[in-house]
Amino acid sequence: MSANHTTEETAPFAAFAGIDWADQQHAVCLYAAGSDRAEHSTLEHTPEALAAWIGRLRERFGGRPVAVAVEQRRGALLHALMGQPLLVLYPIHSTVLGKYRGAFVPSGAKDDRGDAFWAADLLRHHHAQLRAWKPDDTATRTLARLVEDRRQAVNLRTRLVQKLTAALKEYYPQALGWAGHQLSAPLAWDFLERWPTLAALKQEPIEAVREFYRRHHGSNREVIEARCEQIAQAQALTSDAAVVEAGTLKVAMLVGQLRALAPAIARYEERIAELFGCHADAKLFAHLPGAGPALAPRLLAAFGGDRERFATAAEVQCFSGVAPVTVRSGQGQWVHWRWACPKFLRQSFVEFAEQSLSRSSWAAACYEQQRAKGKSHPAALRALAFKWIRILFRCWRDRQPYDESVYLAALQRRGSPLMARINSAAAVPATAA
Repeated sequence: MSANHTTEETAPFAAFAGIDWADQQHAVCLYAAGSDRAEHSTLEHTPEALAAWIGRLRERFGGRPVAVAVEQRRGALLHALMGQPLLVLYPIHSTVLGKYRGAFVPSGAKDDRGDAFWAADLLRHHHAQLRAWKPDDTATRTLARLVEDRRQAVNLRTRLVQKLTAALKEYYPQALGWAGHQLSAPLAWDFLERWPTLAALKQEPIEAVREFYRRHHGSNREVIEARCEQIAQAQALTSDAAVVEAGTLKVAMLVGQLRALAPAIARYEERIAELFGCHADAKLFAHLPGAGPALAPRLLAAFGGDRERFATAAEVQCFSGVAPVTVRSGQGQWVHWRWACPKFLRQSFVEFAEQSLSRSSWAAACYEQQRAKGKSHPAALRALAFKWIRILFRCWRDRQPYDESVYLAALQRRGSPLMARINSAAAVPATAA
């Protein structure tokens, strides 16, 4: 298995390695600089085996750097390798590696050994066109992991609430209103744990129900009385004991999971706030219109602290997946959104763009402009995120906090059509009065 290339004798690395990672054992292919001989081996995924392999590389090549291509950006293998000064890591996207392999293996045949070979081959011939992975500082990397993990925990909470809603609809739909409007709140959990069925609730003295609501500060007096009246007149959706018993156990399970998840999310948010507050770049993102305590740290993590990571705003737009992809063939042209990208990163920029609509006049005008062109709500938000990235990149690069008035003045000087929309929107209240 080989590719018809000429190896550069003046390579800056002592060797090039490609690793196809797996759960327990990794396939490794290594080329010494100046050699066309592929050296294949397997590497057990244990700290001892990885340390021994790195030690052999250090001894063989006299401590000179070794380039390593790995098909991932996060994972146990990358974490084990990233702290080794000997290794220069090149995370390769699976799509890139697949297309490179497909150029020489049109049949599409692949295996772990072959993937390691093509990763090493791509790296030794094209390392100058690839970007080595340079880890950010520990605080920034910690923040980046925590904001993503926190969002996953929030997503889990959302799924649990959806399951709880579905379970209640099967045998106890009235609880969706009586337990409060947020099933992710302690009021709902206490209500469902105390009265998991309509029968249990109707057996309770109505004054005890009133006291429950008053103790939880859940509603005003009128709402409490309305609920008590509804409870007195309520009829069970079903009397099927099988449905009620199964539903009761399921609701208890889901309430327990939601109750256990809440302090974990709170701990995430507390630690994120601590790290963000101490970060040198916090001032650049803390007061962005619509960012808030959740999105400001996510935006900071999206850019990181290394000013050499992105040379232009376009790099951020493409890497995050906010920039669309244009495909041209003959007379045809097709524009679609970018599929191969860090989804959480794109989500961060788009969600920030949406939150900025009510807090930034030019952002609202830009969104309305896109909608007037026939763009859908998601497409209009991505277009707004595209513009925000250019602004945020400039602030990040120059270490200068965003100032809405400065940007509006710049739009005015350029004669931007957005200013006409902004002025028109500002004149509406005065005209109505």
